[in-house]
Formats: sequence, C-alpha cells, structure tokens
Amino acid sequence: MRKGQTKGEDGLQHLVWTRVNQSKYNEIERLIAGTKNETISSIVRKIIYKNPIKVYIHDESMDLLLEELAVIRGEIKAIGVNINQLAKLFNTYPEEQKKAFYAKIGYQEYLRLESKIDRTLLIISKLGKKWLSE
Repeated sequence: MRKGQTKGEDGLQHLVWTRVNQSKYNEIERLIAGTKNETISSIVRKIIYKNPIKVYIHDESMDLLLEELAVIRGEIKAIGVNINQLAKLFNTYPEEQKKAFYAKIGYQEYLRLESKIDRTLLIISKLGKKWLSE
C-alpha cells in the first residue's frame, strides 16, 4: 500500500486534479515549510476537509534566552549539590564552631542561589511577555 492510502470506504479512492495561481501556490509552499512531514497533497486535503494545520515557528531571538536558562539551571543544580553536602557536614559534627562554619558557608551558597533565581525569573517574565502577547 502506498503512503497515504487506506483500506475500505474511507480510503483515498478518487484523484482530483486542480490548478492554482502563483500566489496560492506560494501560500501552500509557505504552509509546507512551517509544518513537519507534510506534502502538498496532505495540506490541500486538510484545507478541503477544514482540518487544522499545525505550523511550527522557530523564533531565533529566543535562542539566547533559552540557552542562558539552560546554563542557569546547571548552576542552580551545582549550588544545590553544594548545599546538600554542607547540610550533611553540618549534621555530622556536634561541635558548635564547626556547625557555625558550615552554616556560614551554606548561607553564602544560598546568596549565590538567590541571584540565579532572580535572573531566572527575569528571563521567564521576558519569555512570558513575548509568548503571551501573540
């Protein structure tokens, strides 16, 4: 069986030929460029049956923000690992001086984490404005 061909009554049994002008052809080509794995026949079929056509848009202006978010995620994970290690050391030693030392280092790590979270929220608000305005 060929691609797109189905069995039974719902199968694509009839061939329809048509011609369109250059502007309509260009419009169909633009639709195909924005979809994944679609052909001219499948796009025209979806238009005839009034089915939705999913068009995927890649906004290159968001690449830097998303890349920065990925970097920040890695940094936050590393800080979290450090804080977990400090908490283990804090709970291991009963001496007050050692507890105070590890608590101080843990607080410094928390301050580093706070700046990363603030930057993350700023980036997310930019993305929200961009995505929700359209």
